[in-house]
Amino acid sequence: MQITLFPIDFHYTSKWYIFKESELGKIHDSINWEGLSELLPEKRTLRGSPPWLASKGLFGLMFLKHYTGLSDEKLVERFNTDWAMQLFCGILLAENELIKDNSFVSRIRSYLAKYVSVEQMQQKMLEKWKQNLENSHVMLADATAYESYIRYPTDVKLLWECCLWLWDKTIPDICKGFKLKIPRSKFEQQKKKYLIYSKLKRKARRKTKTRKRSLLHLVDKGLESVQQLLNQTQGGKLSTLDYARIRTIKRILKQQRQLFNYPGIKIKDRIVSLAKPYVRPIKRGKENRDVEFGMKVHMNQVDGINVIEYASFNNFNECKRLKISILKHKKQFGECTHISADRIYPTNENRRFCTSRKITTNFDKKGPKKQDKQTKHIKGILNKARSSSMEGSFGNEKNHYLLRKVKARSKETEMIWLFFGVFTANAVKMAKKPRTLQSLLQKHAA
Repeated sequence: MQITLFPIDFHYTSKWYIFKESELGKIHDSINWEGLSELLPEKRTLRGSPPWLASKGLFGLMFLKHYTGLSDEKLVERFNTDWAMQLFCGILLAENELIKDNSFVSRIRSYLAKYVSVEQMQQKMLEKWKQNLENSHVMLADATAYESYIRYPTDVKLLWECCLWLWDKTIPDICKGFKLKIPRSKFEQQKKKYLIYSKLKRKARRKTKTRKRSLLHLVDKGLESVQQLLNQTQGGKLSTLDYARIRTIKRILKQQRQLFNYPGIKIKDRIVSLAKPYVRPIKRGKENRDVEFGMKVHMNQVDGINVIEYASFNNFNECKRLKISILKHKKQFGECTHISADRIYPTNENRRFCTSRKITTNFDKKGPKKQDKQTKHIKGILNKARSSSMEGSFGNEKNHYLLRKVKARSKETEMIWLFFGVFTANAVKMAKKPRTLQSLLQKHAA
């Protein structure tokens, strides 16, 4: 495929000026392309020439995906026909030239996950933005969960997925490849019973327990049959991913047996998805959703810009991240003078740390001594900023930048998905030059 780069004098053409005046052009100017490109290794073709799509184009396609909200396939289709998107990535396709690989965007995401980290990309973006932030001394802190794209997990569903992978895919493939007889099992009978069970509107505990007992037995027998076939065929020509999936099923069987024999027991690192074994249940305690399944992120916000302070698929207590957040803020933006956080953060340890650094917080005061009018006014501004600006930014990212359900297929690519979702929203804010606190704290201090 031949791709023509736009010439040097293209900046003076009408298309370039139209692009620069558009919202997409302003977002383009707000991104630190040079800094991001430095993070990737230099690539050359077999002839020694540079690749047709430079590093800027790789990052540009990721920003475009979250800005447009399109699927990978639709994004490639749109990119082929939209010259503004092509300019955003620093190239122009030749006439009658198309990108025909629908997995192109997915392969870029995997490539970025292999060579760059969220911390590196975040630092490069903040280097360009921090000079234009008016209230960089004010930090807002909160945590949220970005759910992974999985079906709602139940024990019966999880065990049935294991049965399907063993008896409907792996065992038949091994037997067909080596012309062996498929081991006897009650898979077809259990399949009919599972379909009847899954159609029930109200699933009684007795029927659920019966399904679990039968599926546990079927998974156990499936693992034994797979092991016998592997011993018989000296490996069965399974891939590395298949062996990893077998190890995951063994862990699931062990955990589900414990839950079946001892209901209510707490399982460490409990697996809830066969396809994504790294996903954990995150206890949130929200009114409409008590448990979420995905990535928990501790976010800091500075003048409307969200900064990923810490992200993990395991649950953690966000109040213990406050001191680390203050130290990171000092390294990224300078000294922090004001902090706003919700009610879980004001522990005695955090209060002493903020007092020792003379940081003004929105924490409720302890003791009988009343607060003066000036302190109440500052705390009111901080509380309003956190509840409106920060909570609103979470909803904005989830509703408009593909973070409601993260559809990446691995732990590493989910982190890349998170970064581009958050920082695409940040780039739009920087292009519009938002003012979250409107310098109220500075005016009141003056």
